[in-house]
Amino acid sequence: MRTLERVQERHDAPLAPLTTFRLGGPADRLITATTDDEVVAAVREADDAGTPLLLIGGGSNLVIGDKGFAGTALVIATRGVTLDGTKLELAAGEVWTDAVAHTVDAGLAGIECLAGIPGSAGATPIQNVGAYGQEVASTITEVVAYDRRTRETVNLTNADCAFSYRHSRFKNDPDRYVVLRVRFELEDADGLSGPIRYAETARALGVEPGDRVPLAAARETVLKLRAGKGMVLDPEDHDTWSAGSFFTNPILTNDEFAAFHARVRARLGDDVTPPAYPAGDGHTKTSAAWLIDKAGFTKGYGTGPARISTKHTLALTNRGAATTEDLLALAREVVTGVHHAFGITLVNEPVTIGVSL
Repeated sequence: MRTLERVQERHDAPLAPLTTFRLGGPADRLITATTDDEVVAAVREADDAGTPLLLIGGGSNLVIGDKGFAGTALVIATRGVTLDGTKLELAAGEVWTDAVAHTVDAGLAGIECLAGIPGSAGATPIQNVGAYGQEVASTITEVVAYDRRTRETVNLTNADCAFSYRHSRFKNDPDRYVVLRVRFELEDADGLSGPIRYAETARALGVEPGDRVPLAAARETVLKLRAGKGMVLDPEDHDTWSAGSFFTNPILTNDEFAAFHARVRARLGDDVTPPAYPAGDGHTKTSAAWLIDKAGFTKGYGTGPARISTKHTLALTNRGAATTEDLLALAREVVTGVHHAFGITLVNEPVTIGVSL
């Protein structure tokens, strides 16, 4: 390792330890930046040289090929949490679950049900991270990003971000923006959470959907629910050697959902009704986990080093000795099986680097 102008730089550097899957080959060059200026300088250097660039935050949403990355991998390790009343600003490299805990301790509502989600704050607007009835699009007011096309730092409003289900302007144009800071507007509800919108959370809390509870209770309940599904990182638990939910929940048109429902009845019986949630005008969202399970891929499925989690069918896991190709083989098997059973093609949620399904 050597330091160039205070930026850590390594060559032929392993990337697997930087991901929650613990998978992937090395990068030609690995840089760790701890300030916004260092991030921008590293990105400009790579762009000027025409070098492929891979951005790494918490590594919780990456599937890196076994051959690694032929270019520069940039770890964004910036830090900074600023609270001004109900306004929150996070540096992109802040650990997300720590930031959530900080807001709960400060008595502010809006992201408490996003506790336990691995990764960095800068990744949250890219994916429009959401869980248990909340998503960051509801509280983000502005994203500060470096625009690689115009070569300037820009402030993008919530509307500019074009948020939708697990999607955003950043995900739609992945090579253009580098998130530097994320700004939120939270709520002071006298120590209470936002309205509990997710039925499972409400049941666990013993309240009705729409009720509010003490912030700490909401956060602790979500952490317990996530841990029970292997969705809270634990280096000793191979069920957490994953990217969390590997597939997004399909959103279908009314006609597509009707055809899907017909296939469910034909396969599982007239008395079986698939999960259905409103998803905007003329669209219905169904459950990827339900599809996977009903297609025959139950918890713990697999005999090799990559298997479905023993706690949640939506998580594909590295049991300790897997390769990325092992993981992808399992993912392809699940995608093929679900499509054969129900006519729906699952879409992977993690970003793939050097590989594809």
